[in-house]
Amino acid sequence: MKQITDTVLMVRPVAFRMNEETAVNNYFQKELKGKDVNEKAQTEFDAFVKKLRAVGVHVIEVDDIAEDNTPDSIFPNNWVSFHENGEIALYPMFAANRRKERRLEYFAELEDAGFKITNIVDYTSAEDDDLFLEGTGSLILDRENEKAYCALSPRADEDLLIEFCEDFEYTPVIFNAYQTVEGKRKQIYHTNVMMCVAEEFAVVCIDAIDDAKERKNLLKHLKQDKKELIVISEEQMHEFAGNMLQVKGAFEKKYLVMSARAHQSLTPDQVAKIEKHSQILSSDLNVIETCGGGSARCMLAEVFLPKA
Repeated sequence: MKQITDTVLMVRPVAFRMNEETAVNNYFQKELKGKDVNEKAQTEFDAFVKKLRAVGVHVIEVDDIAEDNTPDSIFPNNWVSFHENGEIALYPMFAANRRKERRLEYFAELEDAGFKITNIVDYTSAEDDDLFLEGTGSLILDRENEKAYCALSPRADEDLLIEFCEDFEYTPVIFNAYQTVEGKRKQIYHTNVMMCVAEEFAVVCIDAIDDAKERKNLLKHLKQDKKELIVISEEQMHEFAGNMLQVKGAFEKKYLVMSARAHQSLTPDQVAKIEKHSQILSSDLNVIETCGGGSARCMLAEVFLPKA
């Protein structure tokens, strides 16, 4: 299986703001005052899409629906993932107001773009039992080596993770990850803020994993699969340096996509390690990061579906 793709689905926001329902366990979110937050987010979104397209990444851009009042629709990777066997997974969401983001009409856009959908695997009934697994926010998929890295949290249930791994034939790599909030260790809401797995390397905030055995197990798997390890600090993680995604542009060129804030937080040594394998593509996402508590990776739903 391929680890990276040249096609992503992105949802342009129309009602972006800080989502009060997700703020209860997303400690990256902060409120920005002012009526123009959505407008600023749209400006950042448009500039980001333009940069991706300029290097040859295929962006399938769809519009959010204002009437649904979905402030986090800009982060589609939490409710859907697309797979090489033609299957789509739909995920159960922690925040009730995020469940309206799951719009199956977007799949028609993918079919119009020439992709084939063979089946939809729907986990959303787990919401009735207050169990959640938020897509590739919760799951860091090493598609090539068929492993699913997952930091357990209120948004990543272990039983659901196992069910996903059985359905899609992945080996689960499970751990707990924490961040320091007002002097206390609190669970990180999504694995993808502390970890990114690319083709040849992995960016990980090791300090977020407090348990020595869990840390050792995660490093063992990365070493087994010959991933060069790029370790970021908790401080860098808070600048969204873990929230990155490797994609393919024109002429098979690889790019590690991140925000300008994440890029600025990296040391020259970390940049050099990344640039051995991938060019860095960064874009200013400050308003989106501040209010949404998510960054570049969260905005990209990778499309691995086969061509029709």
